[in-house]
Amino acid sequence: MAKRSAGILMYRGQGARLEVLLVHPGGPFWAKKDTGAWSIPKGEYEVEENPLACAIREFEEELGSAPPKSDAYLDLGEVAQKGSKTIVAFAVAGDFDPAKLKSNHFELEWPPRSGRMQSFPEVDRAAWFTLDIARIKILSRQIPFIDRLIAGLNE
Repeated sequence: MAKRSAGILMYRGQGARLEVLLVHPGGPFWAKKDTGAWSIPKGEYEVEENPLACAIREFEEELGSAPPKSDAYLDLGEVAQKGSKTIVAFAVAGDFDPAKLKSNHFELEWPPRSGRMQSFPEVDRAAWFTLDIARIKILSRQIPFIDRLIAGLNE
Protein backbone atom coordinates (compact mmCIF):
# COMPACT_ATOMS: atom_id res chain seq x y z
CA MET A 1 0.00 0.00 0.00
CA ALA A 2 1.26 3.47 -0.89
CA LYS A 3 2.43 5.64 1.97
CA ARG A 4 0.53 8.81 2.81
CA SER A 5 1.81 11.95 4.52
CA ALA A 6 0.03 15.07 5.68
CA GLY A 7 1.54 18.49 6.26
CA ILE A 8 0.97 22.17 6.81
CA LEU A 9 2.10 25.06 4.65
CA MET A 10 2.14 28.02 7.04
CA TYR A 11 2.07 31.46 5.47
CA ARG A 12 2.25 35.07 6.58
CA GLY A 13 1.83 38.43 4.89
CA GLN A 14 -0.13 39.11 1.74
CA GLY A 15 0.33 40.08 -1.87
CA ALA A 16 3.97 40.69 -2.78
CA ARG A 17 4.90 40.23 0.90
CA LEU A 18 3.47 36.71 1.16
CA GLU A 19 5.96 34.24 2.66
CA VAL A 20 5.79 30.52 3.38
CA LEU A 21 7.51 28.48 6.08
CA LEU A 22 9.58 25.54 4.86
CA VAL A 23 11.77 23.04 6.68
CA HIS A 24 15.07 21.43 5.72
CA PRO A 25 15.38 17.70 6.45
CA GLY A 26 18.01 16.66 8.96
CA GLY A 27 20.48 13.83 8.67
CA PRO A 28 23.61 13.25 6.65
CA PHE A 29 21.93 12.64 3.28
CA TRP A 30 20.47 16.17 3.19
CA ALA A 31 23.32 18.01 4.97
CA LYS A 32 24.83 19.57 1.83
CA LYS A 33 21.64 19.88 -0.22
CA ASP A 34 19.70 23.12 -0.35
CA THR A 35 18.03 23.93 -3.67
CA GLY A 36 15.11 21.57 -4.18
CA ALA A 37 15.55 19.96 -0.75
CA TRP A 38 13.17 21.93 1.50
CA SER A 39 9.66 20.76 2.30
CA ILE A 40 6.49 21.54 4.16
CA PRO A 41 6.51 20.06 7.68
CA LYS A 42 4.80 16.69 7.23
CA GLY A 43 4.62 13.08 8.36
CA GLU A 44 3.03 9.75 7.60
CA TYR A 45 -0.46 8.76 8.69
CA GLU A 46 -2.62 5.66 8.57
CA VAL A 47 -5.68 5.36 6.31
CA GLU A 48 -8.08 5.58 9.27
CA GLU A 49 -6.38 8.70 10.68
CA ASN A 50 -7.65 12.21 9.99
CA PRO A 51 -5.10 13.90 7.67
CA LEU A 52 -5.48 17.35 9.25
CA ALA A 53 -4.96 15.91 12.75
CA CYS A 54 -1.82 14.20 11.47
CA ALA A 55 -0.57 17.41 9.82
CA ILE A 56 -1.02 19.34 13.08
CA ARG A 57 0.77 16.63 15.10
CA GLU A 58 3.67 16.43 12.63
CA PHE A 59 4.06 20.21 12.53
CA GLU A 60 4.47 20.23 16.30
CA GLU A 61 6.88 17.26 16.29
CA GLU A 62 9.08 18.71 13.56
CA LEU A 63 9.14 22.32 14.76
CA GLY A 64 8.57 21.99 18.49
CA SER A 65 5.60 24.36 18.37
CA ALA A 66 1.95 23.79 17.56
CA PRO A 67 0.46 25.52 14.53
CA PRO A 68 -2.25 28.10 15.22
CA LYS A 69 -5.62 26.81 16.33
CA SER A 70 -7.87 27.78 13.48
CA ASP A 71 -11.11 26.90 11.75
CA ALA A 72 -9.62 28.40 8.60
CA TYR A 73 -7.25 25.68 7.37
CA LEU A 74 -7.20 25.78 3.57
CA ASP A 75 -7.21 22.32 1.94
CA LEU A 76 -4.43 22.29 -0.67
CA GLY A 77 -5.24 18.82 -1.95
CA GLU A 78 -2.74 16.07 -2.74
CA VAL A 79 0.45 15.60 -4.73
CA ALA A 80 2.31 12.44 -5.65
CA GLN A 81 5.91 12.24 -4.48
CA LYS A 82 8.57 9.94 -5.88
CA GLY A 83 8.41 6.44 -4.46
CA SER A 84 4.60 6.13 -4.52
CA LYS A 85 4.00 8.46 -1.58
CA THR A 86 1.01 10.81 -1.59
CA ILE A 87 1.14 14.05 0.38
CA VAL A 88 -1.97 15.95 1.42
CA ALA A 89 -1.45 19.52 2.63
CA PHE A 90 -3.31 22.25 4.44
CA ALA A 91 -2.43 25.94 4.67
CA VAL A 92 -2.86 28.22 7.65
CA ALA A 93 -1.87 31.79 8.42
CA GLY A 94 0.54 32.04 11.32
CA ASP A 95 3.98 32.95 12.50
CA PHE A 96 6.90 30.90 13.73
CA ASP A 97 10.35 31.99 14.84
CA PRO A 98 12.86 29.67 13.11
CA ALA A 99 15.33 30.33 15.95
CA LYS A 100 12.95 28.41 18.24
CA LEU A 101 13.05 25.23 16.14
CA LYS A 102 13.13 22.11 18.32
CA SER A 103 12.71 19.02 16.16
CA ASN A 104 12.28 15.42 17.20
CA HIS A 105 15.16 13.04 16.34
CA PHE A 106 15.63 9.75 14.50
CA GLU A 107 18.31 7.07 14.77
CA LEU A 108 20.41 6.05 11.78
CA GLU A 109 23.44 3.84 11.30
CA TRP A 110 26.10 6.34 10.29
CA PRO A 111 28.44 5.98 8.56
CA PRO A 112 26.76 3.16 6.62
CA ARG A 113 27.76 -0.36 7.66
CA SER A 114 29.76 1.05 10.60
CA GLY A 115 27.55 -0.48 13.29
CA ARG A 116 27.38 3.00 14.92
CA MET A 117 23.93 4.43 15.53
CA GLN A 118 23.67 8.22 15.58
CA SER A 119 20.80 10.55 16.39
CA PHE A 120 19.82 13.26 13.91
CA PRO A 121 17.09 15.92 14.02
CA GLU A 122 14.20 15.19 11.67
CA VAL A 123 14.38 18.86 10.66
CA ASP A 124 17.62 20.82 10.99
CA ARG A 125 16.40 24.22 9.80
CA ALA A 126 13.22 26.19 9.21
CA ALA A 127 12.95 29.45 7.29
CA TRP A 128 10.49 31.87 5.79
CA PHE A 129 10.76 32.34 2.03
CA THR A 130 9.13 34.64 -0.48
CA LEU A 131 7.12 32.69 -3.05
CA ASP A 132 9.79 33.06 -5.76
CA ILE A 133 12.54 31.71 -3.49
CA ALA A 134 10.25 29.02 -2.05
CA ARG A 135 9.68 27.63 -5.56
CA ILE A 136 13.45 27.16 -5.87
CA LYS A 137 14.02 25.74 -2.39
CA ILE A 138 11.07 23.32 -2.11
CA LEU A 139 11.04 19.78 -3.48
CA SER A 140 9.76 20.17 -7.04
CA ARG A 141 6.75 17.90 -6.54
CA GLN A 142 5.51 20.16 -3.71
CA ILE A 143 5.44 23.33 -5.84
CA PRO A 144 1.71 22.79 -6.60
CA PHE A 145 0.98 23.46 -2.91
CA ILE A 146 2.36 26.99 -3.34
CA ASP A 147 0.25 27.51 -6.48
CA ARG A 148 -2.87 26.22 -4.71
CA LEU A 149 -2.21 28.47 -1.73
CA ILE A 150 -2.09 31.52 -3.99
CA ALA A 151 -5.26 30.43 -5.80
CA GLY A 152 -7.05 29.77 -2.50
CA LEU A 153 -6.11 33.14 -1.05
CA ASN A 154 -7.27 34.92 -4.21
CA GLU A 155 -10.77 33.35 -4.16
